[in-house]
Amino acid sequence: MMEKKFAPPSNSEIRYLNPPAMELQRKKYCRFKKLGIKYIDYKDASFLFRFVNDQGKILPRRLTGTSLKYQRKVGQAVKRARHIALMPYVGDLLK
Repeated sequence: MMEKKFAPPSNSEIRYLNPPAMELQRKKYCRFKKLGIKYIDYKDASFLFRFVNDQGKILPRRLTGTSLKYQRKVGQAVKRARHIALMPYVGDLLK
């Protein structure tokens, strides 16, 4: 029997069902530095909900783009808001 040897396809021969997703990543920025916010108010729960996921966990810096200085302040504000019951510890019905 004669075996056929297949050569790897060249780049021009590769076909995709859907074109490969090439998403442009926007540069992350700290919204507090950009807007000039110095103080993060723990009593403003609607603002703090932006930094909390559906489960009630504080979102990390790599997702929000917040700088280290303000991420610490956000974490402290969320914890204070939870302590005085402005925000839930566990977010079963958050969003």
